[in-house]
Amino acid sequence: MHYLNQILNNWLAGQTPKEVEYQHLVTETLADKSRAKVFGVTSLNVKQIIEERAHLFQGIAAEVLSLPSFNSPTTKQQAISSLWNLWLPLARQLVLWRQQLGRPLIQGILGGQGTGKTTLGTVLHLILAHLGCQSISLSIDDIYKTYEERQRLQQEDPRLLWRGPPGTHDVELGLQLLEQLRQPNQQAPIAVPRFDKSAWGGIGDRRGTELVENVDIVLFEGWMVGVRPLNPAVFAQNTPASIQTPADRLFAREMNERLQDYLPLWEYLDRLIVLYPIDYRLSKQWRLQAEQEMIATGKSGMSDTQVSQFVEYFWKSLHPELFITPLTKNPGLVDLVVEVNWDHTPAAVYQPFN
Repeated sequence: MHYLNQILNNWLAGQTPKEVEYQHLVTETLADKSRAKVFGVTSLNVKQIIEERAHLFQGIAAEVLSLPSFNSPTTKQQAISSLWNLWLPLARQLVLWRQQLGRPLIQGILGGQGTGKTTLGTVLHLILAHLGCQSISLSIDDIYKTYEERQRLQQEDPRLLWRGPPGTHDVELGLQLLEQLRQPNQQAPIAVPRFDKSAWGGIGDRRGTELVENVDIVLFEGWMVGVRPLNPAVFAQNTPASIQTPADRLFAREMNERLQDYLPLWEYLDRLIVLYPIDYRLSKQWRLQAEQEMIATGKSGMSDTQVSQFVEYFWKSLHPELFITPLTKNPGLVDLVVEVNWDHTPAAVYQPFN
């Protein structure tokens, strides 16, 4: 990886790779057989793919690296390798899938807190625009019920302390929106709702809409996008540490039942990518880091204890080991799995297998 980054850095500095360096790119691209298969790379087309990727890399790298997410030397180097190994080939695949459909592509992106959903969406948006494709990012957060509706919901069920679990979203709004977005030859701008997490002291509320038109690809992301209900018998067996008490098990079962309401929404997904941490518990560590960094800038944030309670609340409702891990082995529901390292860089990239 160090040698790869050296080649790419030299490239960005205007130094064309030497033949031995070019051959290294070819060899490394073919060496990861799972990743090569995902992105359709073979010994017959690898040189052409490297040439196309190189051209795109040189055209988009500066814009990607200028994003606030990559404001340190370490994150810039991580971004350079991610751009070459994942983001560029993935963007190419999205364009191909869109062309095969003949209508706008609804690409689902499932990942827990800190897995990089927002960063992935931002980077893909830039690359896709460079490829002549109009894309939008849509978070499941954007279809939350309003502040007033969620306040009433909490009065009915005090266990719904925070937004997030099944039942806190306006599924009907999501269905209407995706139906509009997937239509070919859109004739008029579409109003996409947007959610402001900072409203009402962090409780959050909708903040109007964004008008979009001529959309080619919708990047629909969220911590539970595409997650399916389980057989209720699962909760009578040994469950993860976050689900231990009778009250925990009851809450988990009821959240599982409410997932049924989301199935019509998932039917609109043309494909589903899973961002899968090498250890689901990293989500808590990443959220702690994010809060500490935000507090360091002078903004208000949650204490470490509050963060732990917040993350575990999500685990109690839809635990990653129960709901997401099985999806990484289900080729019928998931098209691509990207394992995420502790430093947020992509590890293995593969198609699900049984």
